[in-house]
Amino acid sequence: MLSQLIEFAINHYVLSSLFVVLLILLLVTELLKGGKSLSNRELTQKVNSGEGVVLDVRAKKEFDGGHIVDALNIPHDKLVSRIAELEKHRGKTLIVVDAMGQHAGTACRELQKAGFTAAKLSGGIASWRGDNLPVVK
Repeated sequence: MLSQLIEFAINHYVLSSLFVVLLILLLVTELLKGGKSLSNRELTQKVNSGEGVVLDVRAKKEFDGGHIVDALNIPHDKLVSRIAELEKHRGKTLIVVDAMGQHAGTACRELQKAGFTAAKLSGGIASWRGDNLPVVK
């Protein structure tokens, strides 16, 4: 199977090259759509300075299992219908946190469409916990 794939790539190098270029462009486009990614340190600085609010988009059960201090919780599948709850934070950057980064980009896009400034935590709560930063239950 692998040898056939390699043989195809060699025999059809133009097609293979075009596929790789398109794949890279798709990945770059998708990564940029979700807004800026922040590190754990950048998130901490924004929140401590009063410029940012953490929005955790994980399910309530996961959120209750441990979240960043003072984080708001609106599950990603309910974000569009509950976006009005965030109006009082419109002047701040909403920093979207999920489990590992899989839903944060989509949530950021929805928030940006609604006129909010949004960024995502790179690596999600897994990154936060990986750096032994505090979580509350």
